[in-house]
Amino acid sequence: MSQEREPLYIQIQNHFKQLISSRQLVEDDRIPTEKELIDQFQVSRITVANALADLANEGWIYRIPGRGSYVKGIPEKYIQSGRSSAIQEAYAANSPKIGLIFPSIEDFFAIQMVRGIRKALKDSKYSLIVMFTYNSKELEKEAIRELRSRVDGLLIFPVDAEVYNEEIIALKMENYPFVLLDRHLPGVETNVVLSDPLQGSILAVDHLWEQGHRNIAICSNTPMPTVTVEERIQGYNEALKQKGALINPALILTDFSIQDEPFLEDYALSRFIKNKMATAYIALNCTLGVHIWSVARKLGLRVPEDVSIITFDNPSPMLEEFSVFTFINQNEEKMGFEAAKTLLDVLANPNRTPKYSKIVLQPELVANRTTGPVSS
Repeated sequence: MSQEREPLYIQIQNHFKQLISSRQLVEDDRIPTEKELIDQFQVSRITVANALADLANEGWIYRIPGRGSYVKGIPEKYIQSGRSSAIQEAYAANSPKIGLIFPSIEDFFAIQMVRGIRKALKDSKYSLIVMFTYNSKELEKEAIRELRSRVDGLLIFPVDAEVYNEEIIALKMENYPFVLLDRHLPGVETNVVLSDPLQGSILAVDHLWEQGHRNIAICSNTPMPTVTVEERIQGYNEALKQKGALINPALILTDFSIQDEPFLEDYALSRFIKNKMATAYIALNCTLGVHIWSVARKLGLRVPEDVSIITFDNPSPMLEEFSVFTFINQNEEKMGFEAAKTLLDVLANPNRTPKYSKIVLQPELVANRTTGPVSS
């Protein structure tokens, strides 16, 4: 597996595992600071934080609060098995392989999902090859074409698109072993593991309604209509109907971008927040949730005293400033684990008549400090 196809946080882990295994770093040597690693690898703080957390959990390093991270040594399990190099173990050239086709790994949701996949594959004979699509349908097609002949099966997190990718349909028609992650194709039966999108929105509306909010906005900055966004909005509508509330289309905010947008008070979303059109916001992804929080603060609004915010997925417990969010937990680690287990089962029974599995995980609302009673 070429290094550019490894998730960035795994590249960082493997870098230090190699240095420790080859004794270029020895016990109690200091690991570079988070800032130094961010500059060295050109990655985000969350990527570095997760890489170091995994290294500590596996026993390669130890961490002293306020001082930094230090080499602990080669974990006992690698010494006992005679495998001092984690790279050799994970990516043996002749080992069976599973391909993971993923948009990118830039947030805690993605990192947790990949962690679940790795856990499921840990005791199997399969290693993992990762290719990124960066939410491009064309790159997704290329990844499927390139990987399908090199791996035994595929895990696919489909890109946001208005129409189905014909390469995925071709996989189904040819009975190629694959499992979809977090996205299903309406009308097309496949193996899929996802979180219940309607229930997530219902939980969010119920929580805000109990706090006295009636003007609740739901927001998506996805550039095109997707099944996931549509179903989450459907859940929002159903929750309001259950309460006898009228649906206000003005509170359903879609078709806007937050990429490369400076903070401007006349920017559409900023103006909406400034004019207090809603007392609460449901953001359909954590990046958007953090953006709304940032805009509100720049406008002098207090969260949650003046405006409440719920986001789908946790902006990250690794970043203290974002650990205050009320969020919808989609159990992404379990999602990845169950998807990989499903694929392993399919691969273990190649002659079985295809019987597709759809696993729907129930989301949970985690209440924190970005939601509170509506101000009078």
